[in-house]
Amino acid sequence: MSLNRNEKEAVVAQVSAQVAKAQTLALAEYRGLTVEHLNALRKQAREKGVYLHVLKNTLARRAVAGTSFEVAAGSMAGPLIYGFSEDAVAAAKVIADFAKGNDKLVIKAGAYAGKALDAEGVKALASIPSKEVLLSQLLGLMQSPVSRIARVLAALAEQRGGSAEAAPAEVAAA
Repeated sequence: MSLNRNEKEAVVAQVSAQVAKAQTLALAEYRGLTVEHLNALRKQAREKGVYLHVLKNTLARRAVAGTSFEVAAGSMAGPLIYGFSEDAVAAAKVIADFAKGNDKLVIKAGAYAGKALDAEGVKALASIPSKEVLLSQLLGLMQSPVSRIARVLAALAEQRGGSAEAAPAEVAAA
């Protein structure tokens, strides 16, 4: 079913709003996927905060015109599903994870930080841990020296025959 001019403008406006908030674009060819598989993919995307949509390529090109995703316009050919995400890796991760379990979804291209990505680039982006995981790793790294000092102080207190609570007082006196 073809869209009239007003409907096309509405679609371009809706996609442009998502593009304005997004950091990453991932494109995948969905030829041969069943409706059940597409619904499962959309569900995973919603859970991860990814805007996933099947678009006409000409409308998608208009929506990304003048943005950092315009570099991927040359890859917009064929039956594609477009994934936009505010999280730098979410769109690539959702599509790459689904493609691992379903060979009919083929990663084609993407864009990140104004640079076009090929299929391998999208897979590499998907292999980066999420923001939450990276923040927890950073926090663990920052807590490590503090916990080591606490263990050393506790061991010092035990060596001197005191309790772990007396360790700061003994160290201050020493």
